[in-house]
Formats: sequence, structure tokens, C-alpha cells
Amino acid sequence: MGCEGQMVLTARRLDRLPGRKGTYRMLKRRKVFSSAALLLAFAMIAAACGDSGDDEPPETVVVTSIVTETVTETSIVTETVTETVVQENPLAGTSVTVFGPESSDTEAGAFQAALDLFAAANDMEISYTGARDFSDQINVQVAGGNPPDIGILPQPGKLADFARNGDLVPLSDDVTALVQSTTPEGLWSLGNVDGVQYGIPTKADLKSLVWYRPADFTAKGYAVPASWDELNTLTDTMIANGDVPWCVGIDSGGGATGWPFTDWTEDLVLRFHGGDVYDQWVMGPNNGGIGFSDERIVQVFDAIGDLWAKPGGTYAAGGTIATTLFGDNAPPLQDGTCMMHRQANFFASFFPAETVYGPDGVDVFYFPPVSADIQPVLGGGVYPVAFQDRPEVLAVMEYMATVDYANARQRLQKLANGGAADTVSGFLSPHLDADQSLWTPLEQSFLNILAGAELFRFDGSDNMPTPVNAEFWRSATAFVNGDIDAATATANIDANWP
Repeated sequence: MGCEGQMVLTARRLDRLPGRKGTYRMLKRRKVFSSAALLLAFAMIAAACGDSGDDEPPETVVVTSIVTETVTETSIVTETVTETVVQENPLAGTSVTVFGPESSDTEAGAFQAALDLFAAANDMEISYTGARDFSDQINVQVAGGNPPDIGILPQPGKLADFARNGDLVPLSDDVTALVQSTTPEGLWSLGNVDGVQYGIPTKADLKSLVWYRPADFTAKGYAVPASWDELNTLTDTMIANGDVPWCVGIDSGGGATGWPFTDWTEDLVLRFHGGDVYDQWVMGPNNGGIGFSDERIVQVFDAIGDLWAKPGGTYAAGGTIATTLFGDNAPPLQDGTCMMHRQANFFASFFPAETVYGPDGVDVFYFPPVSADIQPVLGGGVYPVAFQDRPEVLAVMEYMATVDYANARQRLQKLANGGAADTVSGFLSPHLDADQSLWTPLEQSFLNILAGAELFRFDGSDNMPTPVNAEFWRSATAFVNGDIDAATATANIDANWP
């Protein structure tokens, strides 16, 4: 594309003119700047390009065709035909609404800016709204017949529910082929329901990570644990030394509160019992699998509860674990109030822009397995889906499947986090053609872990039916608060399997 900072992604296509052999029409879209484009996007442009002297691409295109005809064996007559074609931009003046769970200034701002690039190129408007309680709101909107044009679903289980209810618009054959050829099957297949592709995996998350400060570990003589037993021993040692091992918060706003507990549960089910038991658990008791009340799942609930309940073992910035927003754990981890925080790669977006990563700052280690024989990886992601069948909606969906979107989103989110070469954005793209140089070595290690995991499983609760997932959040919160025990919590969740 030349200068990567340009607001305009000029679309060109050669269309054959009807009735004229060898004659084509060049379609160009006018350079238009959206008034709604974020200052973030303009800052990126200025930094990347400086002043540009490019002329405005014309809307009117002159096409010249040379038609050659043999009149006699010795005489050739050449006729030149010139035709002027005015091509209107079919997306000009249209608008598209997008709704999703990313609501922080960094994530939501970068997403909107990446959408603004496409909107400016096509003289249209695309507006993104992010909400922490997205999962609750989208259910109400769809049930009420008033969904957004595009929803950003973090739960393949919810995606499947909507698809089977006839609420979603399938991707075209071309976009389906693009998605399936440029993302790992383990991710794109979760947006495919009964052989039809509805979702585009645009963001991948690596969840099996523990954030810490290496310098603090070195100063205290702590070693990175290599097993679950070592992690528990390290926790006890830190408490004995007067250090708080864990920052924990499970608040996410509204009905989504509780999901960080579900991530802990999924990681430990994989570690304690392996992929087969994990798959049976996600399948559920009414589909030939197992329920939450299975003793192995109850064991995991109790293991988490015991770890968090150790006196002096947990710091909660909001006063209690259930009232602490998970992102609020970044400052206390950074200032040494606590020593560790288990969270996915996107946790980086909650650190200040000037944060240093690596041995001299904030770093991560792999959430340790029970045994070296099984080193599983838990992941997640989001899937844009179309609720409305309009050309402009489908055009935005197609844009989000491209490498242009993947690279733009990373550039903009990195810029929002400070823009330095070593800035960690908190965003990982699963697009196989994405420009790896846009990501730091730390982030590239995340991508390599995702791509090379021998035992990878997608977030289990997000693959479960919506009522089960919602009750998982509610009962997990009640369990963490001490209102119910593990047996009651798991029984409550099992009662919601369809």
C-alpha cells in the first residue's frame, strides 16, 4: 500500500465494459476524510508519513480502447474509441453500527480507528460501541429484534445459538475462503456452524500466562515455578516473607462478572485432567459428556478457592475479589503490592503507556502444568458476525477478514499504548499473513505459543450454551464471595444445560 499511515485504502478493480472486447473500466474511490476519525488515527498518519503530495483520485475515469481490424491482406485500419465513465461509490453515505465487548480507551479506540480507515476510504460512517456487559445486552437486543449491524462475539457458543436461530447472515463464499485460508483451523472452525461460516476470527488471546516483575523475583530469591505444586509452594513462601502473591479481581461489569474465575477453572481442568476430560466437560452431561458436578470439576473449584483464600495471599484493589475489576490489577502488580497476576495477553492494555516490558520491567511466565508431560494452552478470541444483510455491512465484514485490518489494528493499538518500538499492544491477530514485525518479541512469543501448542483448547465456557455460561459466571461469583460451596455452585450450573 506504500505509506502504511494513509487514511485512504484506495480500492481498485478492473471491470469489463459490456459489449467492448478488451475494454475495461477502472473504478477508483475518492479520497474522503471522515469527520469522525479518531485523533489517534491522525497521529499515526503524521508519524508515519508527514506531508503527502498525492493528488485527489478522480471520480471520473477516461478509458481508451484500441480496436484493430484487418480490412484486406495489405491494409489495416485502426479505430480509437474513447469513453468516459462516471462510477459512483456504492458505499458512499451509508452507515454501519458495530457492538462488542472491548470497552477500554485503548482497545475500543484502536478498533474504532481501524474501522475509520475503511470508512474514510469509502465515504461512509462506521460507529463502534463497547460495553463490559455486552453479553447481556446483545441477548436483549437480538431477542427484541434490534441487534447491531455487526456484533463482536467472544463466545462461539453464543455464535452457534444465534446462527441456529436464524439471526446471523452467512459469509459469502469468497470471504469464507479468505477466512479459512488465512487463520488456523482451530480458530476459524469455531465461527463455522453446521458447515456454514458466520464468524471471522479477528483477535486471538493467549490465556495461560502469569504476569510478574522479574526484578522483584530476583530481589526476593523467588524462582519461576515449573509445576502446579511449585506454584503453591511459591505462594506459601511469599506469604511467609510478607509478600502478597496474587492480585485477583473477577469484576467485569454487569452480568459478565465472574469470567476471570472461569478462565482459572478452564486452565486447571486442562492441567489436572487433560484434553479429553476438558472436551467432555465442554460437551455437557446431556450430550454424552460430563457436568460441572463431576468430582473432577468440583476439585478444580475447590483448588482455586483454597489458593485464593490463603490468609495474606490475595490483594483485591476494589476491596473484594468480586468487586475488583480485573484490569485494575495492573497498577498494584507494577508497584509491587502483589507479585503475580494470572491473565491473558490482553492484560498488557491495562498498563500505563510508559511501562517497560521484559527482564527490567513487567514480564510473563507460562502458567505451570501439573506434569511436564502435559503442557496445555488455553486461548480465546472474538468473532465479528453480521446481523443485517446489507451491502455496506458485508463490505465491513470483508474488510475485517483482511490482513490490512489486522495490521492497522495492531499499529493503532500499539500507538494508543505509547507507540514506542517496544510497546506491547495487548492485541494478537490470528491472521497468518499479518506483518510480524509490528509485534514485539514478547508478543511474537505469544503468537508462537498459540501456533505451536500441542494441546490447545479454546475457552470452554465460551463454547458452552449461553444459559450455562451465564450461570457459570453467577455461581462462580457467589462461590468466590463465600455465599455457596463448590458442590452447590456446580449443581446450579448443571441445571442450565439444555
